[in-house]
Formats: sequence, structure tokens, C-alpha cells
Amino acid sequence: MTYSNMKYLVSKIIMGIAVGVVLTACGNRQQSKADSHESETAAAAASVSTPAKAEPTTAPFSCKGTIQSVSEVAVNSRINEQIVMLGVEMGQRVHKGQVVARLDRTAIEDKITKGRAELEQAEFQYQNILMGQGYKRGNFDQAPETIKELARVNSGYNTAKAALRQLEHQLDYCTIQAPISGIVTQLNAVLYATAAPGETLFRIVDTEHLKVSFDVLENELRRFEKGTAITVTPISYPDDHHQARITAVSPVVEKNGMVHLEATLTPHPRLMPGMSAIVMLE
Repeated sequence: MTYSNMKYLVSKIIMGIAVGVVLTACGNRQQSKADSHESETAAAAASVSTPAKAEPTTAPFSCKGTIQSVSEVAVNSRINEQIVMLGVEMGQRVHKGQVVARLDRTAIEDKITKGRAELEQAEFQYQNILMGQGYKRGNFDQAPETIKELARVNSGYNTAKAALRQLEHQLDYCTIQAPISGIVTQLNAVLYATAAPGETLFRIVDTEHLKVSFDVLENELRRFEKGTAITVTPISYPDDHHQARITAVSPVVEKNGMVHLEATLTPHPRLMPGMSAIVMLE
């Protein structure tokens, strides 16, 4: 083979190799584009087929509660006397300090008259004891306090004075005043009947300061803190919705896993102590 023929053959081989390299690179580039397109398509499909997780929500809460008065007082008699004036009726509104009943004063006034006479007699005996000790009338202040105190005891002066003071207190007890403002309930007193000590004549409920009491499970307690707003709907008036705020949370979990709560209500003419209501928390 001549030198020129050999040179021609070598150039052909080199050209064939170069063409092969170019074709291989193009094929790899096309395959890379196809793979990239498939990856983007798969990612888009995955984003469409897999929805995003929704944020967890807390379900509304509701339970049954009872509307109560913040203040309720039983009006009693301290002495055993006849009721001669009864100035209240069931459902009547009274004000603090208002005279609501009077008891017969006759027997106590007679005892006071007798008690004053006994005190005067004891005082006379007291003076006689001091004069027996050598002190003149009008100069009893010169006697030592120990001697005067002994004379008061021996004369019965201290006992008579204490008895008279107790009778005067009993006379004050004949006039019964309302201890708080509110509505009269549970009227048990009857005019001209005898009022026994400690026996409830009637009760006064403060309807201007109301609260709702209810119980929640221990696992719901985290949703209720002091100041939390709730909605209260009386069962008697299902269309009425009253706002309240938590004011007290019991520090004790009961054996059944319940916790007692109280919320202050704004007064309303339709709200009455003892009503059942539905307590709701959105």
C-alpha cells in the first residue's frame, strides 16, 4: 500500500470515530431531557394527587348548667316571739336595711323594766359594800380597783348589768331588716304566728348578680380559663343567648373526672336562679 493510500485510510477512520462520538453525545442529551421531563411530570402528578394536610380544629363544646344567684340569704328570727307585722310577699323586691317584719315587744319590754330595777338594787348593794370598807358615798373613786371589782361581784352588779344589756339586744331583734337587696322567695312566715329562733322566715335572692355553674371533663379543662367567654342559653327560652365569662375554676378534680366551673352572667329579666341552661363554647 502506498503512503497516500494509507493516509487516506487513516483520515476515514478518524472521521468515523468523530461522527460516532457526536451521535452518542446527542443521544445522551435527548435521554437526559426525557428523564427530566418525566421527573417534572411525576412531581406535578404527585402534587396534584396528594392533598395538603388540613390544620386540626377544635370541636364546639356544650353542656348543661344551672343559673344561680351569687348571694342568697335566709332571714331568721333570733328570739321566740309573735310576728305582729309581716311586710313582704312572695316575689317582692326589697332593699338592704328595709324593715321586713316586726315581733311583739311587750314581753321583752316588761323584762327590761324588771332588769333595770334589779340593776338599781345591785348598785345599792355595791355601794353598801364599799361603805362597809370605810369609803364614804361620793368618794368611792378613792377605793382601789380590786376592791371595787370585788364589791361589784359580791353585790351582783355585774350580773344584773349583763342581763339588762342582753334584754336590750333582744328588743332590737324585734325589728327584722333585710340583710341584702333582692327578691323574696320561700316565704314561710305567717302573720301572728310565733317565730322560733333559727327558723327561716323567708329567703332573699339577689337577682342582680347571677352566675352559671357547670361541670366539664378533665380533658376539656384546657379550653376554660378565667376570663374565657361562653354563651348561655336558658332551656326555657331557647332563642335567648346571654354572654358570660369564667370567674371561678375548682382546683379539685372530682372522682368521676369532672371539674366544677362558674361564670358571671349579665342580669336579664328572663334569667332566674335555678334555671337550667345550655353552656356553649365555640
